[in-house]
Amino acid sequence: MADTEGLKVAKNYHLDQAFANNKPFFVKGANALDWGMQKHLARIFNPKSKNTVMFAFDHGYFMGSTSGLERLDLLIPELQDAVDVFMGTRGALRSCVSPAFTNSIALRVTSGSSILNDDLSHEVVAVDIEDAIRMNADCLAVQTFIGADGQLSSLDNLSKCVNLGQRYSIPVMGVVAVGKQMERTSRFFKLATRMLAELGANIIKTYYCDNFDEVVAACPVPIVVAGGKKLPEKEALILAYKAISEGAHGLDMGRNIFQSEKPRTMAKAIGLIVHEGYTDEAAYEYYMTH
Repeated sequence: MADTEGLKVAKNYHLDQAFANNKPFFVKGANALDWGMQKHLARIFNPKSKNTVMFAFDHGYFMGSTSGLERLDLLIPELQDAVDVFMGTRGALRSCVSPAFTNSIALRVTSGSSILNDDLSHEVVAVDIEDAIRMNADCLAVQTFIGADGQLSSLDNLSKCVNLGQRYSIPVMGVVAVGKQMERTSRFFKLATRMLAELGANIIKTYYCDNFDEVVAACPVPIVVAGGKKLPEKEALILAYKAISEGAHGLDMGRNIFQSEKPRTMAKAIGLIVHEGYTDEAAYEYYMTH
């Protein structure tokens, strides 16, 4: 029984102030989600900037050891205070990421063939929801292949994960895959991002393209832009600035961070654009001088 001795009687009810928790939720398209789902999204997206910096290091699930990711155990600690979200596989997270780090977790839950196979589009859901819950994942990352041979099965993977995510209040990030034969046009990205959002994905990871502001406008949930291939640092920061300026709510950089000569500084420079409103020129100056 609680000790009631000396307990003060409640008296300050602030009768002159309306109930404070009455504002729409700050993440795009998430007003109707329950508290647990919104709590995960609030860990992914910064409540002040409404944006996020993700660090993708899930390449090993189909590429094996990748240049720059040979020693995750050494790289991850260097970046843990420079990014908001770690995006990786459960194996990499459990073996190389300290549970003491407070970063949000985007858990890669689909997997498929290796780069030794010409067709990577046939993936399966490889992580069950119980393990995602055990890992305290803030979102389930599901690769989708619109326009590829594996389109139907990857959309089935997405739908299954959305159903499980709704059941257990874990958001789903639909990742738009672009194969060698797929067009990288605004027409394609409008189709792909809208499809994934309509199927229930709470976040869409996709690529920057011409008319990107139209892609963003047509998508009812936040878009996070993938870094894609390694670019010179100045070009990568221009990409980041254009994406944020045209409505993206974050960057998910992999190779443009871990293959940079200064990964930590590059991650921080991206964060200045994403969260602080820096231009690409100002962010590049930061990169060059730190």
